[in-house]
Amino acid sequence: MEQTDLRYLKSLAKQYPTVAAAATEIINLQAILSLPKGTEHFITDIHGEYDQFQHVLKNGSGAIKRKIEDEFGNAISQAEKKSIATLIYYPEQKLEQVLKTEDNLEDWYKVTLYRLIRICKNASSKYTRSKVRKALPEDYAYIIDELLHAQEDEDANQIRYHKQILQTIIELEDADEFIIALSQLIKRLAVDHLHIVGDIFDRGGSADKILDLLYDYHSLDIEWGNHDILWMGAACGNDACICSVIRNNLKYDNVEILENAYGISLRQLILFGMKTYGIEDGIKAALAAVTVILFKLEGRLIKTHPEYEMSDRLLLGQMDDTKNKVMIEGEWVTMNTNVFPTVDLADPYELTEEETEILRKLHRNFVSSQRLQKHIRFLYEKGSMYNVYNGNLIYHGCVPVDKNGAFDKLCIDGKYYHGKALLDKCEEKARAAYLDNPDKDDIDFMWFLWGGEKSPLCGRKLKTFEREYVDKESLWTEESNPYYSKYYDESFCCQILHEFGLYDDDSHIINGHTPVHAIEGENPVRAKGRLFVIDGGFCRSMNKATGIAGYTLIFNSHGLRLKAHTPFTSVEDALMNNTDIESSSEIIEKDLQRMFVKDTDIGKHLLEEISDLRKLLENYRRL
Repeated sequence: MEQTDLRYLKSLAKQYPTVAAAATEIINLQAILSLPKGTEHFITDIHGEYDQFQHVLKNGSGAIKRKIEDEFGNAISQAEKKSIATLIYYPEQKLEQVLKTEDNLEDWYKVTLYRLIRICKNASSKYTRSKVRKALPEDYAYIIDELLHAQEDEDANQIRYHKQILQTIIELEDADEFIIALSQLIKRLAVDHLHIVGDIFDRGGSADKILDLLYDYHSLDIEWGNHDILWMGAACGNDACICSVIRNNLKYDNVEILENAYGISLRQLILFGMKTYGIEDGIKAALAAVTVILFKLEGRLIKTHPEYEMSDRLLLGQMDDTKNKVMIEGEWVTMNTNVFPTVDLADPYELTEEETEILRKLHRNFVSSQRLQKHIRFLYEKGSMYNVYNGNLIYHGCVPVDKNGAFDKLCIDGKYYHGKALLDKCEEKARAAYLDNPDKDDIDFMWFLWGGEKSPLCGRKLKTFEREYVDKESLWTEESNPYYSKYYDESFCCQILHEFGLYDDDSHIINGHTPVHAIEGENPVRAKGRLFVIDGGFCRSMNKATGIAGYTLIFNSHGLRLKAHTPFTSVEDALMNNTDIESSSEIIEKDLQRMFVKDTDIGKHLLEEISDLRKLLENYRRL
């Protein structure tokens, strides 16, 4: 036996010091392998839409309703099913309503507790008793564990025992807290793992609340989106990212997230804009001022980093002497304003003293905001550029390719990268930007990740300047990386999957970033089912364009199911009328054989553990 194997077995022997201990663990792990695979839930492009996101998280994209239907079928009415679903989603609020309207509260408690226990048993059936115990609320762990494992016997002894437990809970006036605990447990067990496929921030105004909600979620990963990396860059101290964040939130009228959620004051910027640009509306004035500052900072970055290949974006310096026209693609184009009081055409990318002072204070606010830094740390801890999980490749944007479909190269730190190596290098630099005393080049790179045409998180040529200052809409078209035209082809998607080590016929790419216009008949399933674009316009501002309110993807032991959602009305409507997000469901891949834990990444690790334990057992028996 090699020395490394011997050392490992000696270490393993400390944990399992006897034949019985090792054998028991092998038995336990083998049993776990035979359990059904846990449910994975994929959500993307949330864009600050807290109420909708919270509800989808609570109902597990319909997972709760399915368990209620499985458990009760036609035994209870649709109205009763909807009512108990709402109770599980919003137990505290629903109980307040019930206490005001229910005449016979004791009977209601008995029926409700009985039903919740049944749903909870259903939800826990695919997990080990040990895993369920770990998920139990501490105050009621023993009681719930007992109730979940009631067994009928000839004399119904255990049934009487459990009925007495529920009766005592009601008599002690503890039923409300117990119902809340059961509801939380059901939601916890309905989804085993959550994937956020990017873009938590921007457009909607409550990204901070979403991150607070995710902070305590039991199991998740995040694939960074371009809007996430923008905020991450701002928190790292990239001034161009800071100005882009401010500009985005001014445009979408989301000042509250800056000032109230993260304590970033815009007062000085607003006053400067009103005075310098002669605009009375404070928000519009601040937008005009920060946009010019942004283009100056972007120009500096582009000139400092020719390897970004973005010199065609240096438009602020292409204005004529009147500042009324700009040279774009060899053509003089009339602009919708010539008010650029802080732009010196002799040195167009130089900040004025007042702009410099405003930027300095904004920079300090971003890097010192404790709540923002907490959220950004969380994004770094749970996030990555991509993830390979249970045979699926998950990322927000793209793997940049050239017009022929070959992986495109990007020069970073003097070396060229493409394909998987490019995404790995981008992640390396993004993480380096958040370290203590980071290199300026790494901080600069955060802005490229946000808006670079060859950035895996962006993948298109942003036309921010044209959209702001030019009315000629034909110049607004943002050319996308060829990836977005080639990912309809199965062989192209297989090329990407192979690049990331996935050769199984059941592997898929799960993508966000580009909204699917379902209203126009666009299909989110591409390349004969090898790639899914699950951005369906989750944010309200996108609902009209897509015709739906987002997609979510469910991957359980039976296969893959895509859900298209209608807009969420409100929590109040849900409580008063038991309304839910209506979701059309499409089974896009159903496994002929049910998937078990042995078929997952966790299963592979467990099989390795079992193999090591068998070696330990053999050595014990030789002694």
